[in-house]
Amino acid sequence: MRIGAHVRDSDPVDAAAERGAEVVQFFLSDPQGWKAPKPHPQTEALLASDLTVFIHAPYMINIASLNNKIRIPSRKNVLQHAKAAKTVGAQGLIVHGGHVTKGEDPSEGFKNWRKFFERQMDEGGFDVPILIENTAGGDNAMARSFDALARLWDAVGEFGAGFCLDTCHAFAAGEDLVGIVDRVKAITGRIDLVHLNSSRDEFASSRDRHANISTGTIDPDQLVAVCASAEAPVVVETPDEGQADDIAFLRDRLGR
Repeated sequence: MRIGAHVRDSDPVDAAAERGAEVVQFFLSDPQGWKAPKPHPQTEALLASDLTVFIHAPYMINIASLNNKIRIPSRKNVLQHAKAAKTVGAQGLIVHGGHVTKGEDPSEGFKNWRKFFERQMDEGGFDVPILIENTAGGDNAMARSFDALARLWDAVGEFGAGFCLDTCHAFAAGEDLVGIVDRVKAITGRIDLVHLNSSRDEFASSRDRHANISTGTIDPDQLVAVCASAEAPVVVETPDEGQADDIAFLRDRLGR
């Protein structure tokens, strides 16, 4: 198990050294925009390092959307980011599960995910694995409740979709962290990455607000247990000033 953090986009190598991170995650473009990624200035350094790299796709992406003006550019953006992620040696591209809007049939959102994977597999697949991440809120979300996650995996599991488990998102969505790894793997068969975050808010709040391990509302023992049982790389997406302490805490408790 390797442990690291979501770090500054411009200099992930230096940011990793500051935190004692073995894993880095970062954005390759504006997380709130649609622009295609440009070549990363630290590409050579990343490839020469022993860092495990993951790229997070922009938040605007919504593969499930029934709106063509959102879904079509979302598909294009994922492909652009997957191609760029490969150039920096990334092991995966994290993409949020997305949602349909109120009054729309969620089954159409799951179908849109299936069409995306199906179509791309016909074109030879993705440049890096696509890791779908569970989300914290929204009654019409594709990957908030585990009932929805099961429907999503019925649609995409056969195409090799990967999964990223976010502990804050699960906690905020009302999913008990005790035994969560077994419940996820019973659905997806895999966990490729853990976003190990505590929460600023209470259980089932539907609020996606991350906190450092020492200050959040999630029992640190539960967070350690998730890491221990997931057997996957771990990334803390917690406030910058506490990331080094979060990494050190996990290493100590996990005997690493």
